[in-house]
Amino acid sequence: MKVLITSAGASLARQLADSLGGDHEILLTDIEDVSTGFPFVRSDLNHTAPTNDLVRGVDVIVHSGAVDPRASISDQLDYQMRCTYNLLKAAWEEGVPRLVYLSSLRLMEGYDPSYAVTERWKPTPTLEPPVLCCHLGEIVCREFARERKIEVTILRLGEITPYSETSPSTSALYEDDAIEAVRLSLTADHSGWLDIFHIQSDVPDARFLTGQPWQSADDVAQSVSLGYAPRKRG
Repeated sequence: MKVLITSAGASLARQLADSLGGDHEILLTDIEDVSTGFPFVRSDLNHTAPTNDLVRGVDVIVHSGAVDPRASISDQLDYQMRCTYNLLKAAWEEGVPRLVYLSSLRLMEGYDPSYAVTERWKPTPTLEPPVLCCHLGEIVCREFARERKIEVTILRLGEITPYSETSPSTSALYEDDAIEAVRLSLTADHSGWLDIFHIQSDVPDARFLTGQPWQSADDVAQSVSLGYAPRKRG
């Protein structure tokens, strides 16, 4: 399987490439030149032929909702709306069957901390650029999925946390759990339009539950399973 991973300069993208590279053909891309040990294509993700060239022959795109904090807020929003749209449009035109969008559980932090929040709950985005960008990226993905142009899986990732953290947050996500969730999403059964999963690790008082049925665009309860189970830690 050929997998295109965006935001190649980010730590998670590098780790995904390293982990998935043994079983899949990996292609990395970013809006800036990045030195990697995998094939790399620099792309601005504009609505031009090079974006179509980038995705042609790809089986799954893993597209990150993370933004470069060094970029202006305008550029951050532009990337998650216009560039995500361009990427999805090119993917649809070139027959790419699936896109996995890496969003954030920060979209769900507006609820009372004592609540266990599932995928059926509505997002509560704030105006903080990293949160708003993920929310807007999800909206773009949703519209393409609604029209059945491409299968979209949204993984709302928890707070990436090092193993050395002695008091992890209630939305903590260890890197190996994040990588496993992405790996599963490449081949998991799909409802046919849009599947959303909350991804966090097995930590005390974990707030976000994974794999709950939710309502589709046709108001039909979906019960697809990613098969994700966070690693137990002693």
